[in-house]
Amino acid sequence: MPQRISLHLSLRPWWQDHSFAGRAVLPAVETMLLLAQAAATLRPELDLRLMEQATFAKFLAIPPDLAGLDALVEWHTDKDGALEIKLLSRIQGKPISRVQEHGGLCFPGQPPPDQPSPAVAPPPWSGPLIAIPAEKIYQELVPFGPSYRSLQGTLHLSDTEARGALLAPVLPVSSAMAGVLGSPFPLDGAMHAACVLGQRLVDFVPFPVGIARRRIICPTHPGGHYSTRVQLTRHIPEELVFDLVIDDTNGQICETVTGLRMRDVSGGRIKPPSWIK
Repeated sequence: MPQRISLHLSLRPWWQDHSFAGRAVLPAVETMLLLAQAAATLRPELDLRLMEQATFAKFLAIPPDLAGLDALVEWHTDKDGALEIKLLSRIQGKPISRVQEHGGLCFPGQPPPDQPSPAVAPPPWSGPLIAIPAEKIYQELVPFGPSYRSLQGTLHLSDTEARGALLAPVLPVSSAMAGVLGSPFPLDGAMHAACVLGQRLVDFVPFPVGIARRRIICPTHPGGHYSTRVQLTRHIPEELVFDLVIDDTNGQICETVTGLRMRDVSGGRIKPPSWIK
Protein backbone atom coordinates (compact mmCIF):
# COMPACT_ATOMS: atom_id res chain seq x y z
CA MET A 1 0.00 0.00 0.00
CA PRO A 2 1.38 3.46 -0.85
CA GLN A 3 2.64 5.58 2.01
CA ARG A 4 2.90 9.35 2.24
CA ILE A 5 5.31 11.72 3.92
CA SER A 6 5.30 15.50 4.12
CA LEU A 7 7.84 17.50 2.12
CA HIS A 8 8.62 21.19 2.53
CA LEU A 9 10.04 22.80 -0.61
CA SER A 10 12.41 25.69 -0.14
CA LEU A 11 11.59 27.77 -3.21
CA ARG A 12 14.58 28.78 -5.30
CA PRO A 13 14.44 32.34 -6.68
CA TRP A 14 15.49 31.17 -10.17
CA TRP A 15 12.39 28.99 -10.43
CA GLN A 16 10.53 32.22 -11.22
CA ASP A 17 12.35 32.20 -14.58
CA HIS A 18 10.55 28.97 -15.54
CA SER A 19 7.02 30.03 -16.45
CA PHE A 20 4.00 28.76 -18.34
CA ALA A 21 1.01 30.91 -19.27
CA GLY A 22 2.27 33.78 -17.12
CA ARG A 23 2.99 31.87 -13.91
CA ALA A 24 6.12 30.21 -12.58
CA VAL A 25 5.97 26.40 -12.46
CA LEU A 26 8.33 23.74 -11.17
CA PRO A 27 10.46 22.35 -14.03
CA ALA A 28 10.28 18.63 -14.77
CA VAL A 29 14.02 18.33 -14.06
CA GLU A 30 13.50 19.79 -10.58
CA THR A 31 10.65 17.34 -9.95
CA MET A 32 13.03 14.47 -10.71
CA LEU A 33 15.67 15.99 -8.44
CA LEU A 34 13.23 16.40 -5.54
CA LEU A 35 11.98 12.83 -5.90
CA ALA A 36 15.56 11.54 -6.01
CA GLN A 37 16.34 13.41 -2.78
CA ALA A 38 13.31 11.83 -1.13
CA ALA A 39 14.26 8.39 -2.48
CA ALA A 40 17.77 8.74 -1.02
CA THR A 41 16.20 9.11 2.42
CA LEU A 42 13.61 6.36 2.00
CA ARG A 43 15.86 3.80 0.27
CA PRO A 44 19.51 4.83 0.61
CA GLU A 45 20.73 1.65 -1.09
CA LEU A 46 19.14 2.55 -4.44
CA ASP A 47 21.15 3.68 -7.45
CA LEU A 48 19.54 7.04 -8.20
CA ARG A 49 21.38 7.45 -11.49
CA LEU A 50 18.77 5.33 -13.28
CA MET A 51 15.19 6.62 -13.45
CA GLU A 52 12.34 4.96 -15.32
CA GLN A 53 8.66 5.56 -16.11
CA ALA A 54 8.81 9.27 -15.26
CA THR A 55 5.56 11.18 -15.65
CA PHE A 56 4.87 14.89 -15.34
CA ALA A 57 1.15 15.06 -14.73
CA LYS A 58 0.30 18.63 -13.75
CA PHE A 59 2.35 21.78 -13.25
CA LEU A 60 3.13 22.75 -9.66
CA ALA A 61 2.74 26.53 -9.49
CA ILE A 62 5.49 28.45 -7.67
CA PRO A 63 4.06 31.55 -5.93
CA PRO A 64 6.29 34.63 -6.26
CA ASP A 65 5.81 35.80 -2.68
CA LEU A 66 6.54 32.64 -0.67
CA ALA A 67 9.81 31.23 0.64
CA GLY A 68 8.50 27.69 0.88
CA LEU A 69 5.75 25.35 -0.19
CA ASP A 70 4.31 22.27 1.50
CA ALA A 71 3.95 19.14 -0.60
CA LEU A 72 3.61 15.38 -0.21
CA VAL A 73 5.65 12.41 -1.37
CA GLU A 74 3.79 9.17 -2.02
CA TRP A 75 5.83 6.01 -2.37
CA HIS A 76 5.74 2.25 -2.33
CA THR A 77 8.08 -0.64 -3.11
CA ASP A 78 6.86 -3.12 -5.72
CA LYS A 79 7.41 -6.88 -5.68
CA ASP A 80 10.68 -6.55 -7.63
CA GLY A 81 12.12 -4.07 -5.13
CA ALA A 82 11.64 -0.99 -7.30
CA LEU A 83 10.66 2.26 -5.61
CA GLU A 84 7.73 4.06 -7.21
CA ILE A 85 7.51 7.62 -5.95
CA LYS A 86 5.30 10.64 -6.69
CA LEU A 87 5.22 14.35 -5.90
CA LEU A 88 1.79 15.54 -4.74
CA SER A 89 0.24 18.68 -3.35
CA ARG A 90 -2.94 19.32 -1.43
CA ILE A 91 -5.42 21.68 -3.04
CA GLN A 92 -7.87 23.32 -0.68
CA GLY A 93 -11.41 23.21 -1.97
CA LYS A 94 -14.93 23.55 -0.69
CA PRO A 95 -15.89 21.74 1.39
CA ILE A 96 -12.84 19.42 1.37
CA SER A 97 -9.31 19.44 0.03
CA ARG A 98 -8.04 17.12 -2.67
CA VAL A 99 -4.64 15.79 -3.66
CA GLN A 100 -3.06 16.68 -7.01
CA GLU A 101 -0.28 14.63 -8.61
CA HIS A 102 2.52 16.61 -10.26
CA GLY A 103 5.07 13.99 -11.21
CA GLY A 104 6.35 10.52 -10.51
CA LEU A 105 9.06 8.06 -11.41
CA CYS A 106 10.50 4.66 -10.61
CA PHE A 107 13.94 3.69 -9.30
CA PRO A 108 14.65 0.03 -10.18
CA GLY A 109 15.48 -2.24 -7.27
CA GLN A 110 18.21 -4.01 -9.24
CA PRO A 111 19.46 -1.71 -12.01
CA PRO A 112 21.57 -3.22 -14.80
CA PRO A 113 25.34 -2.85 -14.49
CA ASP A 114 26.97 0.29 -15.82
CA GLN A 115 27.91 0.16 -19.47
CA PRO A 116 31.09 1.84 -20.73
CA SER A 117 30.43 5.14 -22.47
CA PRO A 118 33.37 5.89 -24.76
CA ALA A 119 33.54 9.14 -26.65
CA VAL A 120 31.66 8.69 -29.92
CA ALA A 121 31.66 11.01 -32.93
CA PRO A 122 28.13 12.14 -33.84
CA PRO A 123 26.72 10.45 -36.96
CA PRO A 124 26.46 12.54 -40.14
CA TRP A 125 23.45 14.76 -40.67
CA SER A 126 20.65 13.78 -43.00
CA GLY A 127 18.11 16.07 -44.62
CA PRO A 128 17.98 19.87 -44.87
CA LEU A 129 19.38 21.96 -42.04
CA ILE A 130 18.26 25.17 -40.42
CA ALA A 131 20.05 27.13 -37.73
CA ILE A 132 18.40 29.20 -35.00
CA PRO A 133 20.33 31.40 -32.55
CA ALA A 134 19.67 30.57 -28.91
CA GLU A 135 18.75 34.20 -28.26
CA LYS A 136 15.90 33.95 -30.77
CA ILE A 137 14.78 30.63 -29.29
CA TYR A 138 14.34 32.18 -25.85
CA GLN A 139 12.63 35.24 -27.26
CA GLU A 140 10.09 33.51 -29.49
CA LEU A 141 9.99 29.72 -29.02
CA VAL A 142 10.85 28.86 -25.40
CA PRO A 143 10.20 32.11 -23.49
CA PHE A 144 11.97 31.38 -20.21
CA GLY A 145 13.94 33.81 -18.07
CA PRO A 146 17.76 34.04 -17.86
CA SER A 147 18.31 31.17 -15.40
CA TYR A 148 16.72 28.64 -17.77
CA ARG A 149 18.41 29.70 -21.00
CA SER A 150 20.75 26.72 -21.09
CA LEU A 151 21.02 26.49 -24.87
CA GLN A 152 23.98 28.48 -26.17
CA GLY A 153 25.16 29.68 -29.55
CA THR A 154 23.17 28.22 -32.44
CA LEU A 155 20.80 25.25 -32.50
CA HIS A 156 21.02 23.20 -35.71
CA LEU A 157 18.01 21.21 -36.87
CA SER A 158 17.00 18.78 -39.58
CA ASP A 159 13.52 17.30 -39.93
CA THR A 160 14.23 14.66 -37.28
CA GLU A 161 17.22 15.84 -35.24
CA ALA A 162 18.52 18.80 -33.25
CA ARG A 163 22.06 19.49 -32.07
CA GLY A 164 23.21 22.31 -29.86
CA ALA A 165 25.53 23.56 -27.13
CA LEU A 166 24.56 23.77 -23.46
CA LEU A 167 25.84 25.72 -20.47
CA ALA A 168 24.95 24.80 -16.89
CA PRO A 169 24.55 28.09 -14.98
CA VAL A 170 26.52 28.57 -11.79
CA LEU A 171 23.63 28.00 -9.42
CA PRO A 172 23.74 25.73 -6.37
CA VAL A 173 22.61 22.12 -6.57
CA SER A 174 21.71 20.15 -3.44
CA SER A 175 25.01 19.00 -1.93
CA ALA A 176 23.56 15.53 -1.37
CA MET A 177 22.63 15.14 -5.03
CA ALA A 178 25.34 17.14 -6.84
CA GLY A 179 27.79 14.26 -7.05
CA VAL A 180 25.10 11.77 -8.10
CA LEU A 181 22.70 13.57 -10.44
CA GLY A 182 24.65 16.69 -11.32
CA SER A 183 23.10 19.95 -12.49
CA PRO A 184 19.50 19.77 -13.75
CA PHE A 185 20.01 22.58 -16.27
CA PRO A 186 21.71 20.71 -19.16
CA LEU A 187 18.81 18.25 -19.40
CA ASP A 188 16.36 21.13 -19.22
CA GLY A 189 18.17 22.78 -22.12
CA ALA A 190 18.16 19.53 -24.11
CA MET A 191 14.39 19.44 -23.66
CA HIS A 192 14.26 22.98 -25.05
CA ALA A 193 16.02 21.67 -28.16
CA ALA A 194 13.39 18.93 -28.44
CA CYS A 195 10.66 21.54 -28.02
CA VAL A 196 12.08 23.63 -30.88
CA LEU A 197 12.39 20.59 -33.14
CA GLY A 198 8.83 19.64 -32.26
CA GLN A 199 7.50 23.07 -33.15
CA ARG A 200 8.75 22.49 -36.71
CA LEU A 201 6.62 19.35 -36.95
CA VAL A 202 3.31 20.04 -35.19
CA ASP A 203 0.88 22.89 -34.66
CA PHE A 204 1.40 23.08 -30.90
CA VAL A 205 4.24 23.84 -28.49
CA PRO A 206 5.34 20.46 -27.07
CA PHE A 207 6.04 20.14 -23.35
CA PRO A 208 7.49 17.07 -21.59
CA VAL A 209 4.89 14.72 -20.12
CA GLY A 210 7.01 11.63 -19.53
CA ILE A 211 10.35 9.85 -19.87
CA ALA A 212 10.80 6.11 -20.35
CA ARG A 213 14.37 6.04 -19.02
CA ARG A 214 17.04 8.49 -17.88
CA ARG A 215 20.55 7.29 -17.11
CA ILE A 216 23.19 9.55 -15.58
CA ILE A 217 26.68 8.31 -16.38
CA CYS A 218 28.93 11.27 -15.59
CA PRO A 219 27.16 14.02 -13.59
CA THR A 220 27.16 17.48 -15.12
CA HIS A 221 28.21 20.39 -12.94
CA PRO A 222 27.46 24.11 -12.58
CA GLY A 223 29.52 26.16 -15.01
CA GLY A 224 30.13 23.20 -17.31
CA HIS A 225 29.86 23.26 -21.10
CA TYR A 226 28.06 20.41 -22.86
CA SER A 227 26.41 19.45 -26.13
CA THR A 228 23.19 17.63 -26.90
CA ARG A 229 21.82 15.53 -29.73
CA VAL A 230 18.05 15.08 -29.88
CA GLN A 231 16.53 12.47 -32.19
CA LEU A 232 12.84 12.14 -33.09
CA THR A 233 11.79 8.49 -32.71
CA ARG A 234 7.99 8.67 -32.98
CA HIS A 235 5.54 11.19 -34.39
CA ILE A 236 1.79 10.87 -34.02
CA PRO A 237 -0.69 13.76 -34.21
CA GLU A 238 -0.95 14.33 -30.46
CA GLU A 239 2.51 13.25 -29.27
CA LEU A 240 6.20 13.42 -30.17
CA VAL A 241 8.79 11.04 -28.74
CA PHE A 242 12.52 11.76 -28.63
CA ASP A 243 15.78 10.20 -27.50
CA LEU A 244 18.60 12.48 -26.43
CA VAL A 245 22.23 12.41 -25.38
CA ILE A 246 24.25 14.98 -23.41
CA ASP A 247 28.04 14.94 -23.93
CA ASP A 248 30.89 16.86 -22.34
CA THR A 249 33.47 18.81 -24.34
CA ASN A 250 35.54 15.63 -24.85
CA GLY A 251 32.62 13.73 -26.35
CA GLN A 252 32.13 11.67 -23.19
CA ILE A 253 28.47 10.78 -22.64
CA CYS A 254 27.16 12.38 -19.44
CA GLU A 255 23.54 11.25 -19.59
CA THR A 256 21.00 9.71 -21.90
CA VAL A 257 17.23 9.90 -22.11
CA THR A 258 15.08 7.48 -24.08
CA GLY A 259 11.38 7.91 -24.68
CA LEU A 260 10.97 11.62 -23.92
CA ARG A 261 7.26 12.13 -24.57
CA MET A 262 6.06 15.65 -25.42
CA ARG A 263 2.50 16.90 -25.90
CA ASP A 264 0.37 20.02 -26.01
CA VAL A 265 -0.50 21.03 -22.44
CA SER A 266 -2.08 24.38 -23.29
CA GLY A 267 -5.37 23.11 -24.65
CA GLY A 268 -4.42 24.44 -28.07
CA ARG A 269 -3.93 28.02 -26.87
CA ILE A 270 -0.17 28.25 -27.51
CA LYS A 271 0.96 27.88 -31.12
CA PRO A 272 4.40 27.94 -32.77
CA PRO A 273 5.24 31.01 -34.87
CA SER A 274 4.81 30.52 -38.60
CA TRP A 275 8.49 31.14 -39.41
CA ILE A 276 9.64 27.95 -37.64
CA LYS A 277 7.90 25.80 -40.27
